[in-house]
Amino acid sequence: MIDTPPLGPLGGTALPAYVFDSHEQLARYVAGMIAGVIRDRAALGQKAVLGLPTGSTPVGIYRELARLHKDEGLDFSSVVTFNLDEYLGLGEDRLQSYRRWMHEHLFKYINVRPENIYIPDGLTPPERLDEHCRWYEAKIREAGGIDLQILGIGRNGHIGFNEPFSTRDSRTRVCTLDPLTRRDAASDFFSEENVPTQAITMGLGTILDARKILLIAQGEHKAGVVRETAEGPATPRVPACFLREHANATLLLDSAAASKLTATTTPWLLGKVEWTDTLIKRAILWLCEQSGKALLKLDDDDFRKHNLHQLLRHHGPAERVGHRVFRWMMDTIEYHPAGREHKRVICFSPHPDDDVISMGGTLIRLVEDQHEVHVAYMTSGNIAVFDHDAWRVADIVAEYNRMFGIDSERSKALEQSVAKALASKAAGESDIPEVLKIKSLIRWSEAKAGAVVAGCREEHLHFLDLPFYQTGTIAKKPITHEDVAIVRGLIERVGPAQVYVAGDLSDPHGTHRVCAEAIFRALYELERDTGSRPEVLLYRGAWQEWAPHEIEIAVPLSPRDLRQKRQAIFMHESQKDSALFPGPDDPREFWQRAEDRNRNTAAVYNQMGLPEYFALEGFVRWNGKPL
Repeated sequence: MIDTPPLGPLGGTALPAYVFDSHEQLARYVAGMIAGVIRDRAALGQKAVLGLPTGSTPVGIYRELARLHKDEGLDFSSVVTFNLDEYLGLGEDRLQSYRRWMHEHLFKYINVRPENIYIPDGLTPPERLDEHCRWYEAKIREAGGIDLQILGIGRNGHIGFNEPFSTRDSRTRVCTLDPLTRRDAASDFFSEENVPTQAITMGLGTILDARKILLIAQGEHKAGVVRETAEGPATPRVPACFLREHANATLLLDSAAASKLTATTTPWLLGKVEWTDTLIKRAILWLCEQSGKALLKLDDDDFRKHNLHQLLRHHGPAERVGHRVFRWMMDTIEYHPAGREHKRVICFSPHPDDDVISMGGTLIRLVEDQHEVHVAYMTSGNIAVFDHDAWRVADIVAEYNRMFGIDSERSKALEQSVAKALASKAAGESDIPEVLKIKSLIRWSEAKAGAVVAGCREEHLHFLDLPFYQTGTIAKKPITHEDVAIVRGLIERVGPAQVYVAGDLSDPHGTHRVCAEAIFRALYELERDTGSRPEVLLYRGAWQEWAPHEIEIAVPLSPRDLRQKRQAIFMHESQKDSALFPGPDDPREFWQRAEDRNRNTAAVYNQMGLPEYFALEGFVRWNGKPL
């Protein structure tokens, strides 16, 4: 029996929708449902037929299924699996092959029979593609149809590779990938130009024939399409909308993916609510935005015009509740985020540039306040360096060694090895260790330069190079005790009163979330063993700032602060002008995103009638829960 998720169901959606506290909770819930189907079918002497996706969405689910097999004896010997899709032209030897991905993330950890695994063959000759697709459909029918179909969703609303305006009754077929889909896959292939243009996918009709469907979405970058799928008008432009027609389809979300749903943003529009301080703050700031008025200018009519009668009745009049929220927002403004007494602080930076991009102005302020500021770079960031930059640095080092007669034979051998590896590197292929080391050194030198511009001392910079990241590809290993021990060791050595952590749920590559998990596990252990832990403040990454109702500390930045922050970001030359992984649909450079974000936050404060600042960096206090 599967328990109802604790934060669901949501109201106001066309699909039954549930929200989970954490990714781990969501993964356990879905894995439990899959296990239930397997056991129920086995009890009847039948095979369980599963429809499975790839990508970042199901990784936690597959880890939990592997654990259930290992620790609880969940038997997959009578399970038949059908994967949703595969890139056309990719063999299983390629890193990006979905056949390889499924083996590495699930199949090698469970006892599913190889003959019961079905994945479209991306190397099918062109003249046999139609036949192969018909064969795939026939195998699904022979298996008795899919019992449980797990789906992710693309930012354009695709399920499988059924792109916008796919036909409702379509079957397994070759499809042309939407430009947005290819952009989102670019990081897996190290460049958008390396992403295949076509794929083989189950059709919408095939998916909708499944007896039960679970659509899973995680992260803020999915919030917009989740809202369209669950609340917008049904349209073939968003293929996931067709799931509304299914008798047993459910939407499972983390809080970030649910952040734009009405039940999350404006629950008072759906009916009676319990007016907590948090909800009052959110509603009043929303009312300021809707009415175009400052907090202290709101009147009773504004509440009535925007369906806030309940709030006005129980907490009004308008002047009183507006002033209450005004005081709350004023209390967020803090020029000295660590106080005025000398303290040690650590800023944990998942990538080598997150520190200055995300909270460079606050680092400057902490240094000016004479705190001992440490920065911990958690990963090397080496996969985000262009090949031509690595080639250039290798050439410089080799020439330097030749000029000064330093081990010239070894230098020449290294230069030749790097040149050969980069020249023969196939599209989407990972680098050899020597190239990865050069790319790591590039990011290392840039991180030092950026932090020093922000005022940090070089001896207070720590390069942790956590093991989970050391794969040379986008896909990373799960966090282990080794990663946690490294983080805890640094915290114990430095003894900070305050730590800063990237709480960025919109990081499209997931590294921020994984790094946060390592830090939180270290802090849990520390508190368990010592009875205390440092204060933890969460910052956002390059993609967006905390919403005004979320901000608990807003650090004002002057024009000089912002200029200095910009110079610190400029030190990351390998990410300047054109970054290898800039994130989806944002042509701005990282320094531009950071400045626009900081100035926009200040503008929002100004619009609410709060003091007018040039720029603001926002933070949220960690509540002790996983992201």
